[in-house]
Amino acid sequence: MAQTEIRIAGFGGQGVVLAGVLLGQAALNDGRYAVQNQSYGAEARGGAARSEIIISDEPVIYPEVVNPTAMAVMSQAGLDRYIEDLHPDGALIVDADLVQNIPEHFNASVRRGSFTETADKNLGKPIVANMIMLGFFAEATGIVSYDALTAAVRSGVPKGTEALNLKALESGRKMVTDQS
Repeated sequence: MAQTEIRIAGFGGQGVVLAGVLLGQAALNDGRYAVQNQSYGAEARGGAARSEIIISDEPVIYPEVVNPTAMAVMSQAGLDRYIEDLHPDGALIVDADLVQNIPEHFNASVRRGSFTETADKNLGKPIVANMIMLGFFAEATGIVSYDALTAAVRSGVPKGTEALNLKALESGRKMVTDQS
């Protein structure tokens, strides 16, 4: 894997930026290079949000995601806004609870996980849907190692929330193995 461009999209308050930061840190933990940037809609919470990560075996020359080869989407608006940027052979991971309409002409390999509902019903904390998505994303794509990701979560989430976030991460990972 030379270089991978990744976009995580959703709405403000879902933790897509934190997920991107943790994914970038996991790449660094794996001994690779990574850059990450983000943007928020004008409304912040509830508005559009995205996090972009480039992971590479070489230093990253251009730090902007142009044609992502992997995308995780946690809202229908995020999908509608960014789907056409995804490489035709790219991996698409969506929150099945919030993303219903994927364009028919899109040829990417689509993987669906119930991130929001699982966070709410199984863990009692909707706020960790991003960690479930991140565990799912890492397991489904293999872009970063799970050990590197757990280390990034341990050190990158607010103190006192590590156990819950790691449980959510593992829940997402298990969704992939249960689908296989």
